[in-house]
Amino acid sequence: MPRPDGGLIQEQNVQYYAGAQIIYTPVATTTYTFTFNTALSLGSATSWNPNDPDYTLNNFYIYTSPNGLSNWTLYTTAFTLVGGINNSVVTLGLQQAIGTYVKVQLKEEAVENNYGGYEYISMKDIVNNFIVGYVGQDKLIPRVNRTDVIFHAKRGLQEFSYDTLKSIKSQELTVPDNLSLVIPQDYVNYVKLSWIDGNGVKHTIYPTQLTSSPWESPVQDADGAIVQDNFGDNIEGTSQTNERWQTNNPSNITGFWPADLNNPNLFMYDWWGENGWGYGGFYGKRYGGDPVNMQMNGWFNIDEKRGTFNFSSDLKKKIIILEYISDGLAYDLDTKVPKLAEEAMYQHLLYSILSTRTATAAIAPQYKRQRYAALRNAKIRLSNVKLDEIVQVMRNKSKWIKH
Repeated sequence: MPRPDGGLIQEQNVQYYAGAQIIYTPVATTTYTFTFNTALSLGSATSWNPNDPDYTLNNFYIYTSPNGLSNWTLYTTAFTLVGGINNSVVTLGLQQAIGTYVKVQLKEEAVENNYGGYEYISMKDIVNNFIVGYVGQDKLIPRVNRTDVIFHAKRGLQEFSYDTLKSIKSQELTVPDNLSLVIPQDYVNYVKLSWIDGNGVKHTIYPTQLTSSPWESPVQDADGAIVQDNFGDNIEGTSQTNERWQTNNPSNITGFWPADLNNPNLFMYDWWGENGWGYGGFYGKRYGGDPVNMQMNGWFNIDEKRGTFNFSSDLKKKIIILEYISDGLAYDLDTKVPKLAEEAMYQHLLYSILSTRTATAAIAPQYKRQRYAALRNAKIRLSNVKLDEIVQVMRNKSKWIKH
């Protein structure tokens, strides 16, 4: 049940931590209302049936018990679901007797999605609060269409996501034999790519300017002319640039020999020796090497046409973490704003609406400055700088340097 004091937290502790809600049946009924912050959802209208192909898409289970302590039985009879966040109404096909306990248990993924939600405010609430607080008689904006507010709110969320909000996502992937991974569906720009060693430690993978993926690789005849098919379109061939890069041994570029890059004694070899393990010695051969290229973590480049990340051959079969920026609007669950940036969103909406109206365009610059100040405060708050963490890092600066 919602908190009697009308607070913002509507979930009980067991709902938040265990992903469960139990309802006692005081009178015989079929209807139960569940108040999770995560909306209950069915894979299809018939996925209440465990034999339905969409049953696994449901994000919850229903159980019944005569005492609420044990003997929980999975409910597998038909039921319907209506509603959403904080108001999911389940209507069972069988009437439950007085004294029966009905429990909804969220699946593990749904429970995890429910964690940490209090730090955000939904876009729906942002729009509603703005209309209540800033729109109406004797207010700065006498009237405005709700669709206009939604448009400016979405644009604000996009802009804030790029450099202010915590909209960085990540994926753990394995580099396949073809050394190519598809760009995520909601990708806007990358933040960082790293490969993971046996200890789970990240090693930064750097972008490279040594090669690039061509937009087109047309087939040519012996005279160099581009060949067309029967419809007059250029015939697309296989990129030789990509093929050569994928088969290249990175040691030829970095100078890190021998080629066994996993050798733990790699940096213990006598680079200044005369023998050079059959390579004629290395003395002076690294002079003029470019530090950008002399690293052992591998490289990646982006094939914009094919929408893929391409990796150097030393990263084959390695686990990587791809961290990237989304604009916050790809999915409904993403359309939320950290509460630390809530005021910045209101100031953005206020300025955006005032600046697009002839009657208020003259005063818009004043609110542009307020928007800038609110956005700056949001960046400072979301930067999450902690004094103890800074002190710990700075302790390293007190070490004596020995000559």
